[in-house]
Amino acid sequence: MLQYYAGILKKLSLFKILNYFKLWFGFHYSRAVNKPKQFALPFSVSIEPTTSCNLRCPQCPSGLREFTRPTGMLESGFFEKTILQLKHHLHSLTFYFQGEPYLNPDFLKMVKFANEHKVYTITSTNAHYLNEKNAIDTVNSQLDKLIISVDGITQEVYEQYRIGGSIDKVIEGTKEILKQKKLLKSKYPHVVWQFVVFKPNEHQIEAVKKLGKELGVDEVKIKTAQIYDFENGSHLIPQNEKYSRYKKSGSGKYEIRNELLNQCWRMWQGCVITWDGKIVPCCFDKDAKYKLGNLKKETFKDIWFSNEYTHFRGSILKGRSSIDICNNCTEGTKVWA
Repeated sequence: MLQYYAGILKKLSLFKILNYFKLWFGFHYSRAVNKPKQFALPFSVSIEPTTSCNLRCPQCPSGLREFTRPTGMLESGFFEKTILQLKHHLHSLTFYFQGEPYLNPDFLKMVKFANEHKVYTITSTNAHYLNEKNAIDTVNSQLDKLIISVDGITQEVYEQYRIGGSIDKVIEGTKEILKQKKLLKSKYPHVVWQFVVFKPNEHQIEAVKKLGKELGVDEVKIKTAQIYDFENGSHLIPQNEKYSRYKKSGSGKYEIRNELLNQCWRMWQGCVITWDGKIVPCCFDKDAKYKLGNLKKETFKDIWFSNEYTHFRGSILKGRSSIDICNNCTEGTKVWA
């Protein structure tokens, strides 16, 4: 893990550190006076390589093919212009929102461009496209962190959520990226197996940790699942409350376990950029309902400090329960310190 943290620190600069503390101060100052104030540009951003996906996961708009917004691919020229606007203050860039990143033919070219401008790069994949060529290109792109979705270690369990997928391909892709890291004598990417816990797979938690260790991945991360329409229960909600975001109330309905506080660090430190240049507040706005600007028409700085963005941050402080994308979110429920 020392190597992992060294990679994070490597992409820092004095300017980025100062910018981060301005964000931190703005967030806490805004909470104290109950009025939104923003003093710096974002420290981390997510960008969407594509909305397309090869799988049909039932809790994902890409998988369900249920977007009301346009589908498409992020263009490398637009991406490069965006990075040139962000590079001085941006520390980390997550190449993911919806869709499978490796379906974009320019994906790794964009990763390499970001790394050349000293931005820490992360992506999340279902690993079905990690063949020998893509694995070599991934290592050579200097991608910092690769998250591989592994939601079951047998086909019977895996395919209950990852519909249309193959656990054998996930394991083969994992082996290939680890093989190429070794052959190319590279420390990166930091390979994470991410196991999202659902009722059908919760009995395999310890087994996935064991298999990940045997294969040699750098980390196995166990993550709780977001469920749509959770109020009336779902066959996907785990029985073990430790791995569930939801609990049954006295009325028999389900509710989020944590208290929904009127604050959200994400609204100060980052945002999401869709493939076609829209700025949305966070990854819970999967259908880009809250469009706060368009990078193809405005500069990032103008959007970030706009009256519209300020108003949205203010609405978070007034009451997150009135914002639909916040009602199924556990990310902003704890006080960030």
